[in-house]
Amino acid sequence: MVDPALLAVTAIAAIASLFMAWSIGAGSSGSTPFAPAVGANAVSVMRAGFLVGIFCFAGAVLQGQNVSETMGRGLIGGVTLSPSAAAIALLTAAGLVMIGVFTGYPIATAFTSTGAVIGAGLALGGTPVWGQYQQIAALWTLTPFVGGGVAYVTAVTIRREDVPDRLSVPVLAGVVGALLANIEFALLGSDGEDASVAQSASAWADLGLGVDPVGPAATLLFAGIAASIVRRDMRGDVERGERHFLLALGALVAFSAGGSQVGLAIGPLLPVLDPYSIPLFAVLLGGGIGLLVGAWTGAPRMIKAIAQDYSSLGPRRSIAALIPSFAIAQTAILFGIPVSFNQIIVSAVVGAGAAASAGGAGVSRSKIFYTVVAWTGSLALALALGYGLVTGVSLAF
Repeated sequence: MVDPALLAVTAIAAIASLFMAWSIGAGSSGSTPFAPAVGANAVSVMRAGFLVGIFCFAGAVLQGQNVSETMGRGLIGGVTLSPSAAAIALLTAAGLVMIGVFTGYPIATAFTSTGAVIGAGLALGGTPVWGQYQQIAALWTLTPFVGGGVAYVTAVTIRREDVPDRLSVPVLAGVVGALLANIEFALLGSDGEDASVAQSASAWADLGLGVDPVGPAATLLFAGIAASIVRRDMRGDVERGERHFLLALGALVAFSAGGSQVGLAIGPLLPVLDPYSIPLFAVLLGGGIGLLVGAWTGAPRMIKAIAQDYSSLGPRRSIAALIPSFAIAQTAILFGIPVSFNQIIVSAVVGAGAAASAGGAGVSRSKIFYTVVAWTGSLALALALGYGLVTGVSLAF
């Protein structure tokens, strides 16, 4: 028989997880993927909030496993998060995220979630997992430079007068198509493992050769199809084709946001739910619904903040910002590393905005400075609060 007190605390942790999912949908996942598209006037704020909710939900269900496992079982060694510790960690992280939502400064959700879980785990007597921390720190450190740098180079290339849009944009679409062929989905794998289209094609063909030509062929096929679709769309109206491509990129980034960010909300809950034998798919489904509702109800404020306050981007520079964002997000999902979409998108938006040498909008340096302070401060604050609150509850009860 389940202890009623334990069941009650577990229910509180589950509610905290849903609140965290809503907060992420309203803040990080719900605002960032379509923000460049809104800034480029390719879609309205309200429609962006609606679309991002749908794609976040799909990504949570189809790609949410890896990051969820890391957040639930990969950050602390030697102990398992208790229901009360999980609830405290989730409420702490969600509270800090909501502060960012209401002040207009996008708090890095992965910073708050990771810090709160580590702090709570250490308070329970757990040991640090330094190898995991090194991977996380490396990705967090490289993201602004890689994302911003690639966005800058891409934006400069697209803006060159000797490189026509009818050539450059379809080539970029081909790059996105190649990436799409190699990202992993839950539905394509077997035995609980994810698989990409290229991997599935190779397994299906199984030519038995020393080299695998099927996977690269599938990648080239996807690249060619994507480039052809965008090129045909741009024949009649270049700007219309760019806007359509930008919306497609926003959808892919929103999908990736769901696959990454849902783990921040439900990951700490997984050890708590182990005694109840609840399938992971059901937990991902619940987290996806939380992201969906959050995006629909709370995202417009942050969409406006990122789309207009950091840098005003046209369609081409917005495309340049979303392509590295999509690639970085999928890399994080592949390795199960929690990452903040605010950090990814803001870095790329700043990089693409910096490419405007004249006549375009610049980048708000003060906004960037205060955002970086908010990111680093939220990590330290979340860790301290997680540790202090769990220690206080343990002493009191």
